[in-house]
Amino acid sequence: MTDSSSTLGQERAAVAEACRRLGAEGLLIGTAGNVSMRVEDRVAITATGAVLAELTADQVTVVDLDGNVVAGTLEPTSELDLHLGVHRRYGTGAVVHTHAPMATALSCVLDELPCIHYQLLSLGGSVRVAPYATFGTPELAESVLTALEGRSAALMAGHGSVTHAPTLAKAVEHALLLEWACGVYRHAAALGKPRVLDEHQQLAVIEAALARNYGTTHPVPPVQEGHR
Repeated sequence: MTDSSSTLGQERAAVAEACRRLGAEGLLIGTAGNVSMRVEDRVAITATGAVLAELTADQVTVVDLDGNVVAGTLEPTSELDLHLGVHRRYGTGAVVHTHAPMATALSCVLDELPCIHYQLLSLGGSVRVAPYATFGTPELAESVLTALEGRSAALMAGHGSVTHAPTLAKAVEHALLLEWACGVYRHAAALGKPRVLDEHQQLAVIEAALARNYGTTHPVPPVQEGHR
């Protein structure tokens, strides 16, 4: 376990930092939730029973893709099968699971969070709700993996949410976006029936985003001589 690829010191610190941020944003409560980050065939993942808003790097364990501990002194989260399943099936770089208030509330009443705002397209569109299963079970892991097909996020019935992305920063961003969208839906539903973007509207957004390189900064073009 002296191999640097096994210990993943920087990655463990990054996972701890991500947990502290999610805690500060109100998405992680106490010991509920878990975060992981993959580097090749190693995964840095939060330990079970740790207070996530105060997490330190030594409370992040490193496992291989079979779940064997290769670095760290604490047992990994009870949702290890879920994280490893997402990493293996979707080849993702990071997974975030939270019990965020709005996401958890909607998971108790919806079968799917519809695409009510174009920013949900960055998660793949409408967000499916995986059927309920007991935490930490293979049944829950499989249910969530199915709900994530073609998506970067899913809700977990009576439980919470999960997001994944190529990088840890993007997986955290997805978790924050999902919680925001759940809040928007909840407030809209209190006023009336929320309108949903149809297929044509969603396609138009995708085309506009590609044409404008949406989500990145752009320098002001230089003024041409004849236009001063």
